Amino acid sequence: MAKVDFKDLDLEETRAWVEKIGVETYRAEQIRRWVFSHQAESFEDMTNLSKELRNHLNSFSTISQLKLLKTEISLDGTRKFLFGLEDGNRIESVLIPERGHYTACISTQVGCAMGCKFCLTARQGLARNLKSSEIINQIMQIRQSMDQPGKLTNIVLMGMGEPLANYKAVAKAIKNIIYPDALDFSRRRVTLSTCGLVPEIERLGRELPINLAVSLNAADDKTRNLLMPINRKYPLKRLLHTLMHYPMTKGRRITFEYILIKDINDRLSDATNLVKLLKNIRAKINLIPFNNYDGSPFEAPDEERIRAFQDELIRKNYTVMIRKSKGTDISAACGQLTSRCF
Repeated sequence: MAKVDFKDLDLEETRAWVEKIGVETYRAEQIRRWVFSHQAESFEDMTNLSKELRNHLNSFSTISQLKLLKTEISLDGTRKFLFGLEDGNRIESVLIPERGHYTACISTQVGCAMGCKFCLTARQGLARNLKSSEIINQIMQIRQSMDQPGKLTNIVLMGMGEPLANYKAVAKAIKNIIYPDALDFSRRRVTLSTCGLVPEIERLGRELPINLAVSLNAADDKTRNLLMPINRKYPLKRLLHTLMHYPMTKGRRITFEYILIKDINDRLSDATNLVKLLKNIRAKINLIPFNNYDGSPFEAPDEERIRAFQDELIRKNYTVMIRKSKGTDISAACGQLTSRCF
């Protein structure tokens, strides 16, 4: 029997597995508390389990960890982590200081297959999906590195990869992020960002009530086709129809991320089109000036143009934030992650 990794299992799967090896099912909750709440690194740490049971678990299961290869710290306090995986692949994660708390930006794939033209990760291509344990371990090991781990309150699935292209593993990881018997983060503080995989957005809305962010970046199909190849498969009309029917609790809104690129999508006419596009959706908008990287054909607009774009949206009663990129000096900002040039 191949060893099972407890971080790849949800509660029901853990119960089924311990029963399969002849252990009482109530032990599942004990094991999960040790793995997730106490962050046990070995079965020997599980002191309220008998020696015999610990040996039994050690024979049939494992508690995985990622290999931390390197950490870089930005002038603004942002930290970027390079993790090694068992097969030799590598991923990056980011810890972002906010006002009074921290946000962890987590990867869901090694690289990305979506091909967005403004994103350095896309240039790497896709090596493979991450397992749910590899997603969870980023959070757990980042938290272990912190002097005040309780200040890590927000999780964003916005690192390397398209989360919804790895739906099964990501969904299981989210369950272990928000479930009380695991990491117990508030679901209101967990956000998944997608480039717009329509069927998976619909599924996410049915199955997992967390925050949704959509990387939009254009208000017309011609421009979005140029920037984001996924738009040819799921054009704006279909995407927006799905988002209009996305289930949200009272007071919640979908976040639309809009990377401002000089002379591509930063005109006042683009802002006007964006208002028309989102008129039937409960939305808030994050404007993100393009983060440059070597070899990119794009530039960020100047400050005056960014403010004019924001003002036009505010005049139409949208909540609009200009998201200040953090960690740019260590290539940890939006669109800059790639394990090939750390």
